[in-house]
This record gives sequence, C-alpha cells and structure tokens, in this order.
Amino acid sequence: MYRYTKPWTFLITCLHTSIHRSFFATTTAAAMSSHTTKRTGSGLIEVSPKNPSTQSAAIVLSHGLGDTSEGWVDVAEHLASKLPYVKFILPTAPTQPVTMNGGYPMPSWYDITGLDLRSNEQCEGILESRDTLRKLLAVEYERGVPYSRMMVCGFSQGGALSIFTGLQMPSVEQKLAGVVAMSGYLPGEKQFQLTEGLGDTPVLHCHGTADPVVRFELAGMSQQLLEKKGVTNYTVKHYSGMVHSACPEEIQDVLEFIKEHIPEDESFNIKPKDPSEMSIKELKAAIRDAGLSSKAVGLMEKSEFVRLLQNYYDAKL
Repeated sequence: MYRYTKPWTFLITCLHTSIHRSFFATTTAAAMSSHTTKRTGSGLIEVSPKNPSTQSAAIVLSHGLGDTSEGWVDVAEHLASKLPYVKFILPTAPTQPVTMNGGYPMPSWYDITGLDLRSNEQCEGILESRDTLRKLLAVEYERGVPYSRMMVCGFSQGGALSIFTGLQMPSVEQKLAGVVAMSGYLPGEKQFQLTEGLGDTPVLHCHGTADPVVRFELAGMSQQLLEKKGVTNYTVKHYSGMVHSACPEEIQDVLEFIKEHIPEDESFNIKPKDPSEMSIKELKAAIRDAGLSSKAVGLMEKSEFVRLLQNYYDAKL
C-alpha cells in the first residue's frame, strides 16, 4: 500500500496544475472565441459554446484529490478550442476528511484509506459522487444531447470516479460514447457491477510510468479486473517518465479519442430555447454568455433583446 502525506498531496496538485497552465495558456484565447467559461458559487465550471445551437456533445471532467474544478479549466478550454461543438462541465468535489491523509479535510469524491485492493473496497461517498455525475449528464440529456454523445473524463481520483460512473450507467439506453481516466484506477472493485450492454464502451486509460502516487501497475491491474467483469474495449496508454501529472502528448491522445468517438455532426446540434419565450433575466444571461453585452448597451425593450439574440442564433451577427 502506498501512502502519501497531506503536504505531498498538495505538491502533486500544484505540479499538474502548473504544467496545465504553462502549456495551455496560449490556447485560451482561441477557446474563448468559440466558448464561454461560466462559474457558479457551487464550484461548478461550464465551458460552453457561445452559441448553444452549435453544441452537439458534452463531457464531464472531474479533478483529482485535493484539487477543484479550477485546476482543470485550462485543459477544458484547450480542448474546447479544438472541439467547438462540445460543452465541458467541471464539478468540484465536496470537502471531506480523507483517511489516507490523516483525516485532513479536502475536496474528495470519496474517502480513500489506501490504494491496495483491500483498502480500495469501500470508498465511502463514491455512490453519492457517481450520482452527482449522473445528474450532470441528465441535465445535458434534457437539453437535447443524447447520451451517445457524452463522455466522463477525469484525473486521478476523478479518473477513478469516471470509470466507476461511466461503466455503471443505469441502463444501456444511457450508454456513453466513452470514458477517459488519466492516472486513475478502478475504485470500489467489490461493489462495481458492469451494467448489461456497456461492456464495449470505449475506455482510454492514460498513465505515467513513473507515477509515485497511483502506481503505473494499477492501470494494468484495473484493466484486468474490468475485463474479468466483461469490459472488452479498454486501452491503456503509457507515458515514459511521467509522474502523477499530465503532459501535452497525453492531452493530445485524449483529444483524438474524443474526436474518434464523438465526431462533429451538426445533425445532433441542440435546439436552444426560443428567445421570444425567455424572461428578461434569461435573455440578459444568454446575451452575456454569447459575448454580446456591448451590442446590448442602450437596449430597453424586451423585443430588442429578443431580436439581438435571435439574430445571433441565426448567424446574422
């Protein structure tokens, strides 16, 4: 069993976050030309197409232990710059004591007592976190995005949660386009039950060979355990010398995986709410998200806001 202390946890978090920011800072402007980043008070971040009528896919991206959604927003914005039709949803885990870190409270999707198989059986809180991801996916489904054009993706503990959630969707009708786990593992192996019909869900598991936190061996072990349970489409990609972090090559592999399994297809574009049916509050929020605030200066009547937003949706602006 590999244990790490609280300071080591935060060191790792800072390490992979700094790598993200140094590499992806140059792509933020490009992403923001097609997407808008919105933050809520609950720690949820959404990187959405400015024009909602161009969205045809959605991906939930979950952070690792001790981190928050802010730690991965730069990666989401980078991917968004290459995938203008995809909405990225980044939740933040609840803050709770983590046994493996001496009971110190931190953002965590579930309690971790160890990473050996016996310690990894209970994962208290993981069912609630699984349901959190399911609810986020259900919101997108209600907006018009089919489950077949959604993915769950995550790093470390967030990658583990993605495996646990993506292969245990409630029914085959909610089968996802794929699952991405970066430096992750299979959590709660004893309680994991593969949903019938989801065995061939594509899974991409990326892992550094020099990872001292979630050892590289856990990638192969997770693959073997899941294949015994009926998973048939599990791919492990390794990155020589990479520690518990992310690298440009890995993110490029994730991008290609998304393009392969959720290709751009305008026939799946969602139909946004008719501006004429929106309240003034909804109109102003939609105009702000679309980056049209400067064009709304001086507008007074609801009909003027409706016309502005409708012209944008119709690509007249």
